[in-house]
Formats: sequence, C-alpha cells, structure tokens
Amino acid sequence: AHAMRMRVIKKYFITGLLIWVPLVITVWVLGLLVATLEGFVPGFLSSESLFGVDIPGFRFVLVIAVVLLTGIFAANLIGRTMVDQWESLLGRIPLVRSIYNSVKQVSDTVLAPNGQAFRRAVLVQYPRAGSWTIAFVTGTPSGEVAASLPGDHISVYVPTTPNPTSGFFLMVPRADAIDLQMSVDAALKYIVSMGVVAPVQAATPAVRPAPLSPAPGVQDAPRADS
Repeated sequence: AHAMRMRVIKKYFITGLLIWVPLVITVWVLGLLVATLEGFVPGFLSSESLFGVDIPGFRFVLVIAVVLLTGIFAANLIGRTMVDQWESLLGRIPLVRSIYNSVKQVSDTVLAPNGQAFRRAVLVQYPRAGSWTIAFVTGTPSGEVAASLPGDHISVYVPTTPNPTSGFFLMVPRADAIDLQMSVDAALKYIVSMGVVAPVQAATPAVRPAPLSPAPGVQDAPRADS
C-alpha cells in the first residue's frame, strides 16, 4: 500500500512538473529578454526620471517604440539618405568598420524579409557518413570559396541540441542534402526536444538525393552507398 501511494504521489508530482517547467522557463526567457532590452535605455529616460513614478515595463515599451519609429523613419527617402550617410561615416573608422559591416551583413541576411536564410530545413550527414542531422540552408558559397569547391554546394547551419543558438557552419554538396517538407519552426522544436517532439508527417515525402559522399571534414568515413 505504501509503495502504491508513493507511485501515485510520484505520478502527480511529474504531472505538476510537466505543467510548471515549461511555464517557468517561458517566463524566465521573456524576463531575460525584457531585462536585456531595458538595459539599453539610459537612466534619464526611465519612468522615475520622467514622471517620478516607477512604471513596470516602461523601458521595454520605449525600446519597442524607438525601434518601430526608426523603421518608419528609415523607410522614407530622407531617412534612407541619413542612414546611408551614417553608414558611410562608420565605414571610415577602421575598427568600427570591420565590426559593423560584419554584423550588418549577417543581420541583413538573416532578418531580411526576402532573404533565404533559415527558410528551409534539410538532412545532412554529420559528423560522419551514416549519421544524419537536421540543418538549415543559409545560402550558397560564393567568391573564392565557391571557385575552390568541386561541384554545386550549399551553405548550411547545423544547430546543437538543446541550445540551437550555437552550432556549426558547413558547406555540403547540394546532392548530399535531403530536402524536408517540415517548417523551420517544426524542425527547431524537433532539435530542441532532442527528437522527443516529433514533427507532423508531411503530405509530400522528402526527395532522397543521389548516392551520398562522406560527410564534410571526415576523411576516413565509409561512403553511405558502400
């Protein structure tokens, strides 16, 4: 009887954890995001300095409003001209130029509405032939890199589990990647959950490529078609 009571208590306890853990983590992440954004607001623009009263979330709303107004201003001709002049000024400062241009190129690629970064999920062999993982297409190699690669390649980002903000950048033959029908959101859930949250089966099956070559960076791995 005692063992049965303990099993019932354990069952209820786990059920409670399944309800509270996602909620607590969600609130924690949102709180961290709000605190980070509020940290960019100087003290003289706080609600205490302006109104003498502490208004929770005032700095966060202020940041959102500034970002929105900046976007509206930069969308017109005068704003676009001023932004171009500002970027030209930053381009004349040696150290700032390198950092700003690199960050801007990445943000333009990832955040641009018409960009192709993280628009498609694929399966690739990593870290060796025969082992598969989900990756996100970020584009295609260009310049000297593309000229040095034999054949047609794509650039992919392989996120780590359960933290997808870190990962690996790979360039793999296009023929070695299997296109997935699942959305990027579904693929991220699958990665973060370590494969526990299975994506819904797509109506159209993924197209398997031609025989695959060894995974990038693996010299002695056997071929998948051997």
